[in-house]
Amino acid sequence: MRLFDLSLLAASGLASASTLTPNTVPLIVRNPYLSTWLYHARDAPWENWPMFWTGAHVGFSVMASASGKVYPLLGRPQDSLSTKRHKIAYPEYLGVTFDASTTNLSYSIPAAGGESSVLVTLSFLSPITPSSTMRQAIPAGYMTVFVAGCDDLDLYTDVNGEWVTGNRDNTLRWEMFESPPGEEKGTKNGTKTGIKTWKVRREREELLTEFGDRAEWGTLHFSAPGGENGVRYQSGTSALLRGLFAERGELRDEVDGEFRRVMEDEPVFAFSKGFKLADGGKGKEKCEKREESVRFTWALVQDPVVQFASARGLTMMRPLWQSFFTDADELVGWHFDDFETAAKLAGEYSDALARDAYESGSREYQDIAALSARQVLGATQFSGTPEDPILFLKEISSNGNFQTVDVIFPAFPFFLYTNPRWLAYLLEPLLEHQLSGQYPNDYSMHDLGAHFPNATGHPDGRDEYMPVEECGNMLIMGLALANALRYDTDPAFMRPKGAEGMRTAPGAKRWWESVDEYGIDLPRGEAKLGSTPKAAEKWLSRSYKLWKQWTGYLVRESLIPHNQLCTDDFAGWLANQTNLALKGIIGIKAMSEIADIVGEKEDAKFYRETAGEYIEKWQEYGISRDGTHAKLAYTWYGSWTTIYNLYADSLLCFHVSDKNKSSVTGGRKSGKQPRMESQIPLGQQAYGSKKDENVFIPDKVYQMQSDWYHAVLQKYGLPLDSRHLYTKSDWEFFAAAVTGRKTRTEILTSVARWVNETETDRPFTDLYDTEGNGGFPGIWFMARPVVGGHFAFLALERACGGKAVEALKFLDKREPGEVDVELVLMRDLSTGEQYDDEGWEDL
Repeated sequence: MRLFDLSLLAASGLASASTLTPNTVPLIVRNPYLSTWLYHARDAPWENWPMFWTGAHVGFSVMASASGKVYPLLGRPQDSLSTKRHKIAYPEYLGVTFDASTTNLSYSIPAAGGESSVLVTLSFLSPITPSSTMRQAIPAGYMTVFVAGCDDLDLYTDVNGEWVTGNRDNTLRWEMFESPPGEEKGTKNGTKTGIKTWKVRREREELLTEFGDRAEWGTLHFSAPGGENGVRYQSGTSALLRGLFAERGELRDEVDGEFRRVMEDEPVFAFSKGFKLADGGKGKEKCEKREESVRFTWALVQDPVVQFASARGLTMMRPLWQSFFTDADELVGWHFDDFETAAKLAGEYSDALARDAYESGSREYQDIAALSARQVLGATQFSGTPEDPILFLKEISSNGNFQTVDVIFPAFPFFLYTNPRWLAYLLEPLLEHQLSGQYPNDYSMHDLGAHFPNATGHPDGRDEYMPVEECGNMLIMGLALANALRYDTDPAFMRPKGAEGMRTAPGAKRWWESVDEYGIDLPRGEAKLGSTPKAAEKWLSRSYKLWKQWTGYLVRESLIPHNQLCTDDFAGWLANQTNLALKGIIGIKAMSEIADIVGEKEDAKFYRETAGEYIEKWQEYGISRDGTHAKLAYTWYGSWTTIYNLYADSLLCFHVSDKNKSSVTGGRKSGKQPRMESQIPLGQQAYGSKKDENVFIPDKVYQMQSDWYHAVLQKYGLPLDSRHLYTKSDWEFFAAAVTGRKTRTEILTSVARWVNETETDRPFTDLYDTEGNGGFPGIWFMARPVVGGHFAFLALERACGGKAVEALKFLDKREPGEVDVELVLMRDLSTGEQYDDEGWEDL
């Protein structure tokens, strides 16, 4: 028996601690279909079944047997046992901790005689590996069970068919596949020790279809170690197998050959593992604690992953991992043995994120960022090739749209912080599809398809109508990505700390221009999508036709937006939206920079002057007459709104004054590296009075909104606008990022309070009530990737070589101004009625 590997313990994140107590935490979350969560996480894990992101439960249980008693650890396997035949007991639950990639559930089980206990930790790892896109593309996750004590313990775990279908009437097929141990290069599936794998699928798969948002095609590979010290296995009726384990402490290595429906004598696929911990106490007065572990993996293998109306026509898209592995068996085996490397890379990212988030906000912000990370990537699927990767995204829960632009936009701070190249992979299918002429409108499309996984486009042009919204989003994201490509903003976690112990990646040599032999992405200066001004120019030039087309629409339509939807479509149609107009105007300003980068100087001059003219008029139209707040709509007096689109002005370096446009050194954070030069907006021209120092939007607008948010803040956060008390957490972080320190802290604290107290019981909702019990406001958003907006602080700190944040330091020079909100709104309403009688020349 080997002693416990302390480095493995550290890599798995077992030492991490969490401040917040969310009601739902991720377990195995890799893509829209491999998405398993701990339900009601404030309760003991054996009180509820784990769930799919929709809230539907997933058959997945874990039990332990010790000293003649059986202890449920996860799920409700005890429901299958008889209290007359089985001694059911419950462990002491020590709680849940998590970081960006790991969730740990810890327990204490009494030992015989009650003198000591066995500590058990279920450690779930869905590794986020920014330095290795190859690993991030693998649709698989880990559970490592750690045990420590002086008493023998047996472990049992099973899954059912709900992992491969949402329809319980479907018939399943399954098999046990055993790969023998062997040399890494000499074994087909790449394993050193051999593994045992349950392969489970529908008997009749339906490609590219869903039932209850679950995929109706693909095979689940549920694996555990083989060999002499490996696991035992068995499939059969859930109650029979769980009862057998409760009585014997092990399974029989048998396969039930009667294929049947998901809940017809519910077939489950189980493993058991014995731990002989008592050996350490033989012949000794005092027990010497022994430590052991066992690893399980889940992989959901699908081919194709989506269909996409590409430039060459409707295409069945293969998963990215197929570029490296010959088949699913090789993938599963290699992934199983890659645990130490995957954990190391994920740990480097998690540690850097924890440090950066703590320094940027607080321990609560550290937890909010960690809780959000897997949820963002849990909406994505990697496809394409290592030379030209594509990242597809599902608009989870709100309507299932494919590659929704105004869902990518709130999520994009996560990608700017984590790996900007992944943002390029997200934008690529939108650009390719529209460059090919398959979309008829002159504004940006809303999405690539009505429902994931089918990106069949909208050749009739009748996608959801958000023209100003989506044009502004694409232009802002395009320039933000170009800035990331032009300047070296790679954090430390993009460069792994040495290759010692790393496993070579099969097939990596075929893609030497993209990855090294270990499957690590090449530094951006060496890769195809490099980190140079030339790379930014090339990337923007290829789609310049679209950038210019969309900006033309904004020049016509953004200053005074007609009746339309913005991204907050649940709030309804509205004309003259102040926040929407701001996005469009910033989009025009972004285009002036894009034109400068690609050398279109006349275009740059025109768009720069237009944006400058529009932003002056916007202040006249959109800000209350007394200058205390932004109105919801130009002619809606007595209203107010969160202008979260102000964030883009700062992120794109438009608020960095001329006197600060000097060479920039690295940021203060450990994860930030020195830059050769700052992200300086090209051709920045004067706007407004001289005291604004050539910034695009003057300081007074930032100060005004910072004061206003302080005044209207509620128990659980900052309401979206004056119509309702609900909020959007992504926009809260966008807004808070460009406020003074006190207001920002207040908003962050209120969101943290909501995380701890909310009754919402689904993965991190971004839409909730700021009063009452903090619940859903009649609309159930859950598990959406828009929580990438929670990274707004971190992305902003990396922008402009750190100068974007420095340019906002004036907001910290005084306490937030006190505002009598009710009185101000009443006066605005009265003044507005008088002004409205005079008429609006432009509206």
